[in-house]
Amino acid sequence: MFKKFFNTMNQENTDNVEKEIVANDTDAVQNQENGEEKAVEMTAEERLTADLAKEKDKFLRLFAEFENFKKRTAKERIDLFKTANQEVLQAMLPVLDDFDRALVQISKTDTTEEQQLLKGVELIHEKLKSTLVSKGLEQVDIKTGDDFNADFAEAITQIPAPTEDLKGKIVDVVEKGYKLGEKIIRFPKVVIGQ
Repeated sequence: MFKKFFNTMNQENTDNVEKEIVANDTDAVQNQENGEEKAVEMTAEERLTADLAKEKDKFLRLFAEFENFKKRTAKERIDLFKTANQEVLQAMLPVLDDFDRALVQISKTDTTEEQQLLKGVELIHEKLKSTLVSKGLEQVDIKTGDDFNADFAEAITQIPAPTEDLKGKIVDVVEKGYKLGEKIIRFPKVVIGQ
């Protein structure tokens, strides 16, 4: 009796499931046909409008990319012009250093001849310096007592700080540093206190 009941129930469930599957398939076929009809119903004008919108978007993106390329190229060109003479200026820095050392040594003398020599060397030094400055060379502004920053100076040695307030600071500037525009082409060499 239980077998007969379960068999009847199973048969009814199977029939119901088959009916649902057939109904779902019929609905899916109808929906697919409706979708095809909608696709067919899309007029040529709508397709052209959609294509136009797509092409317009492509054009705007390409135009924006080209504008960015032009700006980037112009910036690179300006940077190149600013630093084109970097090698020449770097080669002139030791000459400028020699002039600085010569001025220090000549200024220690007291005779009239040497004072005239000092004026001549000062004139040549100023002319060289002003020429290099006109080409974009600037001295890195760093002096004794400033905090040491490895981004703007090169520490060549550490010595015991002469005073407590010079610990971790610049005690002496051994060699001047120079920059061309915003780019440092020679870092100042400094001694820091520990």
